Amino acid sequence: MSGMSPAEFAKQIGAGLLSFPVTHFTNDFMFDEPGYRGHIDWLLEHQPAGLFAAGGTGEYFSLTLEEYSTVVAAAVEQTDRRVPVVAGCGYGTAMAKQFAQAGEAAGADGLLLFPPYLINADPAGLAAHVEAVCAATKLGVIFYNRDNAILNEVWLERLCDRCPNLVGFKDGLGDIELMTRIYTRMGERLTYIGGLPTAETFALPYLEMGVTTYSSAIFNFLPQFAQSFYAAVRRRDHAMVFQELRDFVLPYIDIRNRHKGYAVSIVKAGMRAVGRPAGPVRTPLTDLDAGEMDALSKLIAGRS
Repeated sequence: MSGMSPAEFAKQIGAGLLSFPVTHFTNDFMFDEPGYRGHIDWLLEHQPAGLFAAGGTGEYFSLTLEEYSTVVAAAVEQTDRRVPVVAGCGYGTAMAKQFAQAGEAAGADGLLLFPPYLINADPAGLAAHVEAVCAATKLGVIFYNRDNAILNEVWLERLCDRCPNLVGFKDGLGDIELMTRIYTRMGERLTYIGGLPTAETFALPYLEMGVTTYSSAIFNFLPQFAQSFYAAVRRRDHAMVFQELRDFVLPYIDIRNRHKGYAVSIVKAGMRAVGRPAGPVRTPLTDLDAGEMDALSKLIAGRS
């Protein structure tokens, strides 16, 4: 059980770059716990401000409740409270509450609430869903604003009034006007996290809107690059940021955009490229083909 209050959790995750570790699988798609634990140890050497266990890059959507509990517990034990562990939760309200409570029982310090399954609901219904999940746990909750789960500043303020443990807002939409409206209204009531795919692309403009951190999937295989890029963003070193975008991040995105689902697949491919394989992705995702893997390996070789 975490001893961290929601307020303490929010403060810590806003203090630096966040990492989204992949979930390691064997070739027959079973959870590879030793590989996962070893990877977390390596990530911690590069000082992330927090780790998302069983998140989007961690293929949360492919895990059973039992697997999820095992993954989160392994992350908590391996970090040994050196950094906060944020566990994903989602699906319909009843299942999201189950996952939230399982994450809390496994020792997570906070939760990242993904969109509910499939439904495009009215904002009132979505807000009721968020409130129900927040009420089901004592942990700090981060709302992930993306896909079929979009709330504006008015609904978000209502939720913050009703849910003291709603402490974070992760933006996966990229609507600059909406993000400005939210920060203008909510200010420091929330910790704001960049959550668009390959968040490095949006890091500099989002910093001006109060988004002090983001979760970096690239951290999985190029942690030194990820931290160097984040430091350049925080000191507003435009020249360095745009050089790194031009030389690495945008070519990386070009490969990522070749097929749906590659935002996760390319991360595991990157880990293979640096000699730290994490196994295949689970269906319905697909791994990169040989040509894409070769292109990515050459790109990464220039950064290693």
